[in-house]
Amino acid sequence: MRPSKFTKDQIEQALRQVKDGTPAVQVCRKMGITETTFYRWRNKYEGVAVRGSREVRELRDENQKLKQIVANLLLEIQESTGFPRKK
Repeated sequence: MRPSKFTKDQIEQALRQVKDGTPAVQVCRKMGITETTFYRWRNKYEGVAVRGSREVRELRDENQKLKQIVANLLLEIQESTGFPRKK
């Protein structure tokens, strides 16, 4: 398969335009591409976005769990050393 003559930014901009309400046919005509190419791009790049957002959500959840663990450990240390808690 030959490389695309469009950059990733151009492709993402076209996908955004359609997502914002511009008809896909209009975007395709303006760019000089077929609708098949557009929908192929959409499948490829939206799949990446979904995968990326899932990874971000998982990282946020893990980060929250780690923060809770650190907070619990700090409380245990304060209790065992006799330092008063901050109010």
